[in-house]
Amino acid sequence: MKTTNRRTVLVATALGALLTVTAPGTASAAPRTADTPAPGSAAMAAGSVGAGTAALGRGGAGCRPGTLDPSPLRTAIAGLPSADATSAQVRITTPEGCWTGTSGVRDLRTQSPVPPHARFRVGSATKVFTAALVLQLAAEGRVDLNGPVQGYLPGLLPADYPTVTVRQLLDHTNGIPSPTMPGGVEWQLAHRYDRWAPEQIVRRGLDNDREFEPGEKQHYTNMGYIVAGLLIEKVTGHSYATELDRRIARPLGLRDTYAPGDDPRIRGPHAHGYQAVVRGGATELVDATTWSQTFTPASGNVISSLADLDTFITALFTGRVVPEPQLTEMFTLPQVDDVEGGPARYSAGLTATPLPNGETLWAKTGSRFGYLAAVASTRDGRFRVEYSITATNAKGEELSATAQAVIRAALGMV
Repeated sequence: MKTTNRRTVLVATALGALLTVTAPGTASAAPRTADTPAPGSAAMAAGSVGAGTAALGRGGAGCRPGTLDPSPLRTAIAGLPSADATSAQVRITTPEGCWTGTSGVRDLRTQSPVPPHARFRVGSATKVFTAALVLQLAAEGRVDLNGPVQGYLPGLLPADYPTVTVRQLLDHTNGIPSPTMPGGVEWQLAHRYDRWAPEQIVRRGLDNDREFEPGEKQHYTNMGYIVAGLLIEKVTGHSYATELDRRIARPLGLRDTYAPGDDPRIRGPHAHGYQAVVRGGATELVDATTWSQTFTPASGNVISSLADLDTFITALFTGRVVPEPQLTEMFTLPQVDDVEGGPARYSAGLTATPLPNGETLWAKTGSRFGYLAAVASTRDGRFRVEYSITATNAKGEELSATAQAVIRAALGMV
């Protein structure tokens, strides 16, 4: 859990760096108010490029290219599988048009192409869904954003714990500590089927010291959203998966979006994710597709698709998921500094990234073993991008080169 914040900071840093590459010296600070070699060597990867790139330029359902030139993104995801990633899916929408493209293979064994409408783990983009669910409950008067979490979930936090508000769960200003877990890919692989209860994760976190007094600083972790998931279940009397389906997926017609619960599989069409592991001095790719997500409930466990993410973010930003004034919470940054001393960059569910043209890109990235994902949009929705990359070191300290290339190409098309 400690690595969650570092991984997110690295992604945000990469975004900032690529913004600078796009337009040197024009990026500004985010507003503080609303507004490894594949098995069989490189020769094997090179020999499969033809099959993997056959889908490049294929339009998605309801996605018309118009006058949009997707060449930069075609180039960004060409040449897969590689040591960096085995596949990529990208969707971009601009005023000129919309384009969806894929590259790489469904799995290394069959070398078949990525299936249409492939599902994937969205990682921390789950937080956008969770924030929306809590804000819906607030709009219904069933949750007070200024109300204490202790009132909704009595006994979860120690009796002498300072008051944590629901809003502080969503904007990462709660200070609830994360559990300290063993590091290393091999340990993770050995425990990939472990099942965790949310309350168990919170208790493990509380073994550590409180990070700061609630409301004093901002620190991006999963903990606030794990607690928010418990709050959703307590207030509604239903599971998180049920509320996600009932309140968001079914009303919006999201056929590929669901919370898997204890099921470690990805149901339906999907590309396999792989993790590079060094064993005996050689790097091998371990299939990481089947993996329990119970350690990141309501914070990193959702499965979706490009089309579903685009439909969701469009509906969300236009007020069809969360009504005003609660929707404003998603575009408002808390008036505090982060734990590193910089300005807050996280709102309820989203991350604010300044664009060279003075606008703000509201985004959320995510990573699970085998999968990198992102969804991003300007506030007016005229520019949107979603991607899924089956990176071979998705949880590593360095952001996948393929992901960097996609981000660079997409931002150059704003």
